[in-house]
Order: sequence, then structure tokens, then C-alpha cells
Amino acid sequence: MTQDLNQQIESKKPALCDSCAGIQRNWRGAPGHAELMQGVNRKEPRSHGQVTITRYRCERCGTEWEYENNKVNLHAGWSVVGP
Repeated sequence: MTQDLNQQIESKKPALCDSCAGIQRNWRGAPGHAELMQGVNRKEPRSHGQVTITRYRCERCGTEWEYENNKVNLHAGWSVVGP
């Protein structure tokens, strides 16, 4: 029964298009792809000061991304925030 539930959950996750699947997450400076449309950006405080976080949406698969532009944190960068 647990396996059936896991399969149902997995099948409801949105599939990333090939371009989105190729984005290197959590790595500063990693490129996005051409079908990401830029949305709003915001400032958030960090221990060293403010950083800019920009929202993007893939026109092909609808995946929503955020990019954290943080020159101090090597592991900032791209993260998926929604389907």
C-alpha cells in the first residue's frame, strides 16, 4: 500500500522539460535557459547584507524558479519553487 501511495505522489509531480532539468541548482553563476521568463525580484537580508532574488517561470513546462544573486555564497543560485 505504501508503494502505491508513493507512485501516486510521484505521478502528480510536474515534469521538468529537458532545459529545466539541465539547470544546475544551488550553484552561483550557473546559467538558466532561453525559455525562462523573468518575473519580479526582491531583496532579502543575509548575514553579510542584502541579496537580490529574482523569480522566473519556464514558458515550456511552467516550472517556477528563483535565482539568488549572492556573491558571498557559492551555493546560492537556482532553486525550484513551484510547478
